[in-house]
Amino acid sequence: MQPTQSLAGNAAGDQRNVLRGAIFIMATSSIGPAFLTQTSLFTEKYLASFAFAIVISLLIDIGAQLNIWRVITVANLRGQDVANRVLPGVGHLISAFIVLGGIAFNIGNIAGAGLAINVIFGIPPLVGSLVAAVLIIAIFMLRNAKQVMDGLMQLFGLVMLGMIGYAMLQSNPPLQDALLHSIQPDDPLILLLPIITLVGGTVGGYISFSGGHRLVEAGITGVENVGVVTRAAVTGILTTGVVRICLFLAALGVVSQGLKLDPGNPAASVFGHVMGTVGYKVFGVVLLAAALSSVIGAAYTSVSFMYSLPPGIRQHNQRVVIAFIACSTLIYCLVGQPVKVLVVAGALNALVLPLALGCILWAAKKPAIVGQEYRHPNWMLAFGVLAIVATAVGVGLSFNSLLNFWQA
Repeated sequence: MQPTQSLAGNAAGDQRNVLRGAIFIMATSSIGPAFLTQTSLFTEKYLASFAFAIVISLLIDIGAQLNIWRVITVANLRGQDVANRVLPGVGHLISAFIVLGGIAFNIGNIAGAGLAINVIFGIPPLVGSLVAAVLIIAIFMLRNAKQVMDGLMQLFGLVMLGMIGYAMLQSNPPLQDALLHSIQPDDPLILLLPIITLVGGTVGGYISFSGGHRLVEAGITGVENVGVVTRAAVTGILTTGVVRICLFLAALGVVSQGLKLDPGNPAASVFGHVMGTVGYKVFGVVLLAAALSSVIGAAYTSVSFMYSLPPGIRQHNQRVVIAFIACSTLIYCLVGQPVKVLVVAGALNALVLPLALGCILWAAKKPAIVGQEYRHPNWMLAFGVLAIVATAVGVGLSFNSLLNFWQA
């Protein structure tokens, strides 16, 4: 093999690794403790009709993700820089929302990691959360931290998919009922809260930009990479969707038998009902993978939104990520994180999406930002506008439902 061929092969291999890392950092960032809690709670409440909410949220997610990933990679700019090009200062506002949201979510993620370690090893949750934080900080202290992060995200994603898929098969869910209700729910209007919550937890806030920022940082940008970016964006959403569908069906199989989920830890009781005592250990592994991957994704992406601030943040990004994780851990140790906050945080996180995606769609038609060669498809633009309208209307209409859920 000629040296040039070897170099080309290595470059192609590196690109594939980064693409897989981007797909899984997006997917696993959304599959955190909140994801497990929301899916289980909503399945118990809405039964088979929750399938409709999953389908609609997936369509909105794809519309948002495709537009965001394509525009920021073609422009070779991070999300906040695109927004600042559209309207100076807006990018900084979005960054502030995302960083604050990232901290809020990471408090829940750290709490989830502590609970997972408690389930697996019997260590007190508070001590477990500190152990998890130290482990993640150790990863970001490595010289090749981003390459290790890419590999871990893929591993965590496969672990969660495998174990949740097994739980689904063991629960014997009513597949025909779920399929029917995915297009004919009992009452579509009452599903507004779960739809907006799922969208907020999947592409709201930092999550929709997580994989895209990884691609920009790795240099997978420009018009020549539009095809691979598009496939990666769709694959990331579909990966999340498959995991959510498997968990939904596992929970549906349990509740359709008349069994009740523990309101304090609904996802754990799904695994417990399906696999007995061993199920709680399996859930502990799933929760640990979900929590650790979400902590890494939230910290990495939130800090990437600070790069447009003083240059020292970008130069010392690993130290800032470590500080971000340490701050979230400290807040959790002092305050704690109840289940309700995980659900409500997902819904409130969707408030960021209309503003951020609106800037992205505006930029998509500005040659000064995306270049003269790029032509953003009109159908994709319409898909993005639909995502904005659906999210904004859903947030408005579900506001009272959100208050009632919080007060219940």
